[in-house]
Amino acid sequence: MRKVYPLNSGICGSKNLVAVENISFGLEAGECFALLGVNGAGKSTTFKSLTSEVEPTEGSVHIGALDIRKDFNKIKKLIGYCPQTNPIFEYMSVEENIEYFARIKGIPANRRSELCNKAIVQLDLDIHRKKLAGALSGGNKRKLSVALAIVGSPPIILLDEPSAGMDPEARRFMWRVVAQIASDKTSAVILTTHSMEEAEALSSKMGIMVKGGIFKCFGTSQHIKDKFGTGFVIEIKAQMPLADEIDEVRENILNPEEI
Repeated sequence: MRKVYPLNSGICGSKNLVAVENISFGLEAGECFALLGVNGAGKSTTFKSLTSEVEPTEGSVHIGALDIRKDFNKIKKLIGYCPQTNPIFEYMSVEENIEYFARIKGIPANRRSELCNKAIVQLDLDIHRKKLAGALSGGNKRKLSVALAIVGSPPIILLDEPSAGMDPEARRFMWRVVAQIASDKTSAVILTTHSMEEAEALSSKMGIMVKGGIFKCFGTSQHIKDKFGTGFVIEIKAQMPLADEIDEVRENILNPEEI
């Protein structure tokens, strides 16, 4: 799978802004690729190119033998996409949202219920399945958005900051879900993130985008740290003192002449 997508959009009269330029990488089933970069680096625009939300001005995007420019009606059934903005219908239940997206993906009616239930259980939404999506917490809305992307195990799964806005516990849970998807070897996962920690925990390859340009670095997390890392992070865990030790210190402070 080869992807190259320069995107130009006109601003300020005749001047052009290159949003994403000369991006090229390949993935196989079972791999997880992390796309890192600050806001405005071009990560979301890259995803919009892959899903035909924005048409690339040059280059090509292939999934298998299919060209995204010519065969998108076929390709859309092969892509699961979780954008930054939750694509949920707030007045439909969790279960209804997932079933609706399963229909869009062309999942056969005789397998729809089984696969929708699998996505619900996988994202720990079982107790919320009958709730309206709009009544969910922010973290559970994000889980539902990921469930919409993974239902049916499509060959390509695009996750645009899937753990954004989650508390640490929910973020760790989301990491486990994404890691499980990749380990099943049925899908290639591409995720965007601001966090090197998240990218390192999930991905087998990663690339860092800067101002929409060519990857400034590309490879495994260890390769990137060896090449660009500076300094060390040291974590120190101290054992809690016993009550007797605390009393002894307190007495010494109150009676310094006895020390």
